[in-house]
Amino acid sequence: MNEKLKSVEQTLKKYGQEHLLNQYYRIKDKKEAEAYLNSLLTINYQQVKMLYDKCEEKPSFLDSAIEPIEYVDKEALSESAYKKYDEIGAKVIEDGKLAVVTMAGGQGTRLGHNGPKGTFDIGLDSHKSIFELLTDTMLEAREKYHVDIPWYIMTSDENNEQTVEFFEKHDYFGYPKSCVSFFKQGKLPMVSTEGKILVGEDGKVKEAADGHGGVFISLRKEGMLYDMKSRGIKYVFIGGVDNVLVKPVDSVLMGLVEEEHADAAGKSLIKANPHEKVGVFCKRDGRPSVVEYSEISDEMAEATTPSGELKFAESHILCNLFSIEAIEKFSKKELPYHIAFKKASYLDDDGNLVTPKEPNAYKFEALLFDAFESLRNMLIFRVKREEEFAPVKNAEGVDSPETARELYLNFQANRKDKPKAKTTKKKAK
Repeated sequence: MNEKLKSVEQTLKKYGQEHLLNQYYRIKDKKEAEAYLNSLLTINYQQVKMLYDKCEEKPSFLDSAIEPIEYVDKEALSESAYKKYDEIGAKVIEDGKLAVVTMAGGQGTRLGHNGPKGTFDIGLDSHKSIFELLTDTMLEAREKYHVDIPWYIMTSDENNEQTVEFFEKHDYFGYPKSCVSFFKQGKLPMVSTEGKILVGEDGKVKEAADGHGGVFISLRKEGMLYDMKSRGIKYVFIGGVDNVLVKPVDSVLMGLVEEEHADAAGKSLIKANPHEKVGVFCKRDGRPSVVEYSEISDEMAEATTPSGELKFAESHILCNLFSIEAIEKFSKKELPYHIAFKKASYLDDDGNLVTPKEPNAYKFEALLFDAFESLRNMLIFRVKREEEFAPVKNAEGVDSPETARELYLNFQANRKDKPKAKTTKKKAK
């Protein structure tokens, strides 16, 4: 027995994961077998054990003091305040201090699309993909502020190659290639209800993306944080790929954050109804936080103020602005992981494919908003749903291509700031 195999065998035995070697002995190709063995060496088995042991724990917020959080309503700003923040923010952007991160590691499976979600066509007459719609927004900002804003796109092992090829094929939709960087999201093994790491139908350890909270560590590990700092970036907007009305370059928000010396800010919307499936901003033991919709009790969701408004109304829409210092801080430590119970096909110990009809496995996800509680100063910025939120999550019904398309077309028809011709005058650092 070679030393590597012996080392793997000892580690697996220590953590009760010896079954993983069954797949190794089934692989006939020597190179594939070696690659599989190497993959077993990269797993943090102690971490997996600790995460599995927490699967039955109740949500931590149940023992915390939860209260509403203060916010700034963009629509309620006075004309002078709006102008002040707009001018301050515009100067920061024009000076090349802003970068944008788009988290695009997912596939379009739920939409019936075979490929990265960002390559999905929502049904416009132009047949523009989500990626092209987001690029249009970046190009408008480029024209308005006369600067090439660095754009970092987080992919995954599953869709990185397709995503890069898509941008290459379309010549980056007119955005400077030198300002677009791709980096991969982290992953964690999926485990059975007995705590056994699964082997996927492809014969490899079954892994799932580590959640959008893993973006900070991925930015550091993949060299993007270093790149940002070398460009003199001061603030970073982080948002998801599936919102076709996302506004990552917002001079008013930028100005407010700069003026208040905030570590971060999050955009919010008023909940459409008490049971809308969105997390809500709040204060947890006096610190900024978000409670996920799956963890909100009916009592909390339906609570109202004396004026009849929802007490917890500020929806978290995954549109956040961070200082580069905050990102560097978060990149050096792991956020807590949340557990999701999912259906996962896998190979059993005899190499037979098992396709479950019910959830059978745990996946572990870090959530970006868990970083908020360690922030010194965070702002909540309420914006209009019809101007900044058109998610594409479901094939039909709520948050579907149909609803996103309608919101997008209505916004374009009613917007006052029509884009001008593109004549870039100044380049980013």
